[in-house]
Amino acid sequence: MRSDGRRIATVFGGAGFIGRYLVPHLVRQGFTVRIAGRDTEKAAHLKPMGNPGEVVPLYAPLSDAGAVARAIMGAEVVVNLVGILAEKKSGDFVRAHGTGPRVIADEASRAGVKHLVHISAIGASGTSRSGYGRSKAAGEASVTAGFPDVVILRPSIVFGPEDQFFNRFGAMARLSPVMPVISGRTKFQPVYVGDVAEAIMAALALPPEAPRLYELGGPEVLSFREILVYILKQTGLKRPLLAIPPGIARLQAKLLEHMPGKPFTTDQLEMLAQDNVTSGLVPGFAALGIVPRPIDLVVPAYLARYGGKRPNS
Repeated sequence: MRSDGRRIATVFGGAGFIGRYLVPHLVRQGFTVRIAGRDTEKAAHLKPMGNPGEVVPLYAPLSDAGAVARAIMGAEVVVNLVGILAEKKSGDFVRAHGTGPRVIADEASRAGVKHLVHISAIGASGTSRSGYGRSKAAGEASVTAGFPDVVILRPSIVFGPEDQFFNRFGAMARLSPVMPVISGRTKFQPVYVGDVAEAIMAALALPPEAPRLYELGGPEVLSFREILVYILKQTGLKRPLLAIPPGIARLQAKLLEHMPGKPFTTDQLEMLAQDNVTSGLVPGFAALGIVPRPIDLVVPAYLARYGGKRPNS
C-alpha cells in the first residue's frame, strides 16, 4: 500500500485490449495501477483513466525477473494479461505464455501478493495441434506451480470495439468481393471484453475456498460461417461466401505468415479448426455473479463503420 493509502495493483500486458477495460475498474476500487510491460509508451493512453500518479507504466519484460519483481513490489493484487496471437520469431509462444507466467507467479509469491489472476484461453491443452493452445496450457501449469492459489480465466474469442476478430472480418467484407470461409463449422462463443474485465475483478475478490479455474463464454454459440453471415448482415454488404479447401487454406497461411504483420498463420489455421466453446465441466460467468452480454448489444455499433449501415436500434 502506498503512503497515501491507495492499494497497488500490477497488471502485466495491461496496455492491450483487455487492459483498456480493466484499468478503470481497478482505479475506481482505489488501486494505483502499475502497467507492466516491454513498451511503456503503449500504456500512455491509460494514464488519463486515473488522477496523476494513479496509472503508472513500468518497464518490466518477462525475461527480466528483477524488473518483474520491482513491478510487483508492494502490490496487493497482480493480473497477467500477456498474450500474443502470432510469433514474430520461433519460441515466442513459449516465452509469452509458458515461461513468462512462471516468472510472474514466483515473484508474486515472494512478494506476498494476496491475489493473482491469470488470463489463459479456451482451447488451452497440452495435446492441441496449435502451438498457441499448447503454450497456454503450459502457462496454466507453470503459474499454478509458482502460485497455487492463482485464479485462471479461460475466455473464448473476446469482442469489443477494438477487437481483432469482428473488426478483421468487417474490414475484409468491405474490401473483398467474396468472404472466404475456412473451417466454417467451427463453433465460437464470443465474450464481451467488458464482461471479461468484470470477471477479473470478481476473481480478485474470491475467497480461498472458491474454484481456481473458470471458462468464460458469451450467451451465444455460433459457427464461423454464422459469424460471417452476421457480419455481412450488420454491415449491409452483400458478399458471396466462398468455402476454401483445407489444402489451399494451408498454402495461403504459409504465404501470409511471412508477410509483415503476419495477417494469417498456419498456427491460426489450426486454431480455426478447433471449437472454441466452454466445456460445461468448470464454473463460468454465473459462478462469478456476471450475466454476459450478447453480441447484438455491442457489435452492430462498431461494425457499422465498415458498411455505412446504421446499427439496429
